Amino acid sequence: MVNFGNNTAYLLTKMNSSVKAHVSLFIAQVIYALNYIVAKDLMPHAIKPIGLVMLRIVGAFILFWTFSFFIKSEKIEKKDLKKLMVLALFGVCINQVFFIYGLSLTKPINSAIIMVSNPIAVMLFTIIVFKERLTIFKISGLLLGVTGALLLLLFKDTFSFGSETLVGDIMTLINSLSWAIFVVMAKPYMIKYQTITVMKWLFLFGFIYMAPFGLPAIYEVDWLHLSSTILFGMAFVVIGTTFLAYLLNMYALKALSSSVVSMYIYFQPFLATLIAVSFGKDDITPIKIASALCIIFGVFLVSKKNYNL
Repeated sequence: MVNFGNNTAYLLTKMNSSVKAHVSLFIAQVIYALNYIVAKDLMPHAIKPIGLVMLRIVGAFILFWTFSFFIKSEKIEKKDLKKLMVLALFGVCINQVFFIYGLSLTKPINSAIIMVSNPIAVMLFTIIVFKERLTIFKISGLLLGVTGALLLLLFKDTFSFGSETLVGDIMTLINSLSWAIFVVMAKPYMIKYQTITVMKWLFLFGFIYMAPFGLPAIYEVDWLHLSSTILFGMAFVVIGTTFLAYLLNMYALKALSSSVVSMYIYFQPFLATLIAVSFGKDDITPIKIASALCIIFGVFLVSKKNYNL
């Protein structure tokens, strides 16, 4: 009886942790959906792409280190610190540089469609790196997620791949693959250490790598003559898209698999549509409802890998 009670309490704790992780991921996707609109409007007239990347890294670096003073101090092993130096390249530098430059050279919808590749890459990397077993749930969930995202995106009139967006599209694909590598390889460290501890070191290394290239672009910005709208957009990209979104994603990575975390990217186009609907710029249609159901059920199936039916 005692064992049953202990087991029940343990399962409830795990369940609560899982629910919090799913909520965190959903909030992160809302932020990312808004970012496609906000970041695009900042470049290049207000700030160069490399300047926006540096602004994100500097802002997140300051925020993560500031917050780290309010939590229990934690020392990272030297061998892990070296690996975090490499992870910073994929999760902070390559990821952000290629996303921002890609977005500035292509259409937001192109970026959204290309990012559909991310969960596929994550699933492949987990199989190769961690020998994770490919289950019918994962395959079915992934196919449903892809179907749901593409169903929504491909029905938009503004979608087109072409030579004028080729460079931006390729850069977005590199960003997608870089983030996939990061999500898979960062998992062990997110379990071993506190989220803030890992993130403060990742952004410190990211700052060191990017400073020679990005700081000059920040100095070039005419800060005194920026409108309040532009300043709000910059603050959103730094605090929301970088600090909060990274924090929420990495927190979720503690409780969920890399595959589940990456699957949430399929919510971004649907959430962007909901945002457009709320502003009266779009309508809810049967196609969009079907898309949402495919995505939700797809995420559910990929999450089922830890459970028996």
